[in-house]
Amino acid sequence: MPDIAPSNPIERIVNARRDMPGALLPILHEIQDSHGFIPADAVPVIASALNLSRAEVHGVITFYHHFREQPAGCHVVQVCRAEACQAVGAEALVAHAREALGCDFHATTADGRFTLEPVYCLGQCACGPAVMIGEQLHARVDAKRFDALIAALPAAGQDQAEEAQA
Repeated sequence: MPDIAPSNPIERIVNARRDMPGALLPILHEIQDSHGFIPADAVPVIASALNLSRAEVHGVITFYHHFREQPAGCHVVQVCRAEACQAVGAEALVAHAREALGCDFHATTADGRFTLEPVYCLGQCACGPAVMIGEQLHARVDAKRFDALIAALPAAGQDQAEEAQA
């Protein structure tokens, strides 16, 4: 394939990494980092460049929980599902989070404010259940603390409005 300047960001990412050994995961990570998810139209571009089937690329995207096929909400809420957190109440916290947010794992609330995700260890085994909201880690989270953490988050669009005013 001749080196032609790609016209879209996904093609640029794919072309920059296509010749690396094990290029698929680095390509998917960079697309997710730049777009916030893996758009469906990226799959055939990646498959063609790496001589893979679309099913193979899709299989990797759906196998790893890190990759999203839809944009995430304004706040990504991850609840630890590892054994240590389960032993101290994570399942009750999961049930509460689902009810409080009104969505299940791998889903986004109707208002686009929250995406709920499972995670299988946040490294807080001695002080679970653990939750990560965005990049902020929280330990010893129960239903009451979960509600307080969620209530303290800015509304959709409020983050950008406050940054613009600063």
